Amino acid sequence: MGQTLLDQLRDMTTVVADTGDLQAIEQFTPQDATTNPSLITAAAQMPQYQEIVDATLLKARKDAGPAISDKDVATLAFNRLAVAFGLKILEIVPGRVSTEVDARLSYDTERTIATARDLIAQYEAAGVSRERVLIKIASTWEGIKAAEVLEKEGIHCNLTLLFGLHQAIACAEAGVTLISPFVGRILDWYKQETGKEYGPAEDPGVQSVTEIYNYYKKFSYATEVMGASFRNIGEIQELAGCDLLTISPKLLAQLDATEATLERKLAPEKAAAMDIEKISMDKATFDRMHQADPMASTKLDEGIKGFSKALESLEKILTERLCQRLEGELFVNHAAQDLFRAYDMDGDGFITREEWLGTDAVFDALDADHDGKVTPEEISAGLGGGFQLV
Repeated sequence: MGQTLLDQLRDMTTVVADTGDLQAIEQFTPQDATTNPSLITAAAQMPQYQEIVDATLLKARKDAGPAISDKDVATLAFNRLAVAFGLKILEIVPGRVSTEVDARLSYDTERTIATARDLIAQYEAAGVSRERVLIKIASTWEGIKAAEVLEKEGIHCNLTLLFGLHQAIACAEAGVTLISPFVGRILDWYKQETGKEYGPAEDPGVQSVTEIYNYYKKFSYATEVMGASFRNIGEIQELAGCDLLTISPKLLAQLDATEATLERKLAPEKAAAMDIEKISMDKATFDRMHQADPMASTKLDEGIKGFSKALESLEKILTERLCQRLEGELFVNHAAQDLFRAYDMDGDGFITREEWLGTDAVFDALDADHDGKVTPEEISAGLGGGFQLV
């Protein structure tokens, strides 16, 4: 019996689970794991995680005091819930967990720094070294500058929502530990703009990550590249050899079920032999390159809005749950309806991938019939439960 693609991939690339579902992490035994508000929203609604959610909410309510509104308590509870799931994940994975700073702070350097310090303080109070945590920050200029300060304090950062070489260069020069370029979202933009279909080797997202990887290795930057947001396993195969790849449970399962030879496509020695021009990066250059790249500027803006919307939905769910828990009532989960109304932007009765804007792994799990649209029925039937691999 031959090796699966997943087994071979692990020999050349660090595999990271893109999920908040602890059972999926246990199933695929990745080195690291990453979470964000939309993943936590899904996981928080699974029955097996209700105890974590309730304990975190009630503790936040107690610590905040009676003068604070339930909505503000829910906002406080988000960071604590992110750390609570992170601590559970670290009981399973041998490596690191990425924990995200509120996306609404993406253009606020000082508040991003303060939030990151608070997250690290929570992990350290729970006995977890900061070496096992990556603080996830959007790749705006302000976010990159925040990461530069944090890295000097020994707080390691994962810069996300990265779509362009200018963002990658700025991150490397800031001494960031890790970047997460979004392969699938780049592909989505080009397909929508051109109407073309792309094979894995011609995939614009694959080409973008390949360019960034080769640039980093050519100029010996220590920053690691973690490809993210995949649409199919062909993209993953084309990036075999990348430092890390963060993969949804659905695609991990496909890799684990496929036996074929996996060729290493990315390697430091290949990059070292390439003729690549070095670019000096400052804010003016960053802004100029960002404005000249409509894909990167559009997808960064969309991503921040999507993650912010997911966080607002999670806070609404937590507020409702807190109110009902404190009143001693049975918790009735209206989260599916709330999420549907939030994401069905044009009111046509279904959510497209473009409307969703949140994490691809959650959209894929909800889209039960894989038609690219999520209906109210799919939301009700699948949110949380559909995200769990059985």
